[in-house]
Amino acid sequence: MTRRVLYLIACAAGPTQFVDEGVRQAVARGWDTCLVLTPSAARWWEPRLGELEKLTGHRVRSQYKLPSETDALPKADVMLVAPMSCTTLNKWGAGISDTLAIGLPSEAVHMGVPVLAMPYFNRAQGAQPAVARSIADLRAQGVVYLDGPGGYDSHPPKNGDPRSFPWHLALDAVGAVVGPAS
Repeated sequence: MTRRVLYLIACAAGPTQFVDEGVRQAVARGWDTCLVLTPSAARWWEPRLGELEKLTGHRVRSQYKLPSETDALPKADVMLVAPMSCTTLNKWGAGISDTLAIGLPSEAVHMGVPVLAMPYFNRAQGAQPAVARSIADLRAQGVVYLDGPGGYDSHPPKNGDPRSFPWHLALDAVGAVVGPAS
């Protein structure tokens, strides 16, 4: 029996410092986990990308491939964008796919691949009018946006704890949407 493929797509939001924990939890649940980082998030892990590649068994991607290159990752069965920054949310909601981390889920949701997103930003950022519009636009496209009790509630400015990001809730939601990994 082959394992199902989860793309975990992480942005330059605080919990991405600990994305290895999210990967470990996904792998422990049986997911063949592929990690995609925004370019800024990849810089945070640059000296230690090999650790993440060992955990996933795949190359960590952060850039679009060249036309002459073959795909380095297997086809996704489901995508989870987590933690998702306010910047990524608003770019994605506006249809701006200037990074691989936005381009993949932006296209996948219109190709029948289930896509979930769990944010991580503070209440002041969340109060920007573009945020509500972007959330509504993503939900209208079929993206499962994980906020509130089953997701992430934004924190007060300067009071977020990136170590307590609820990876388990995000992965529970993935399981609820597409079933178990194997």
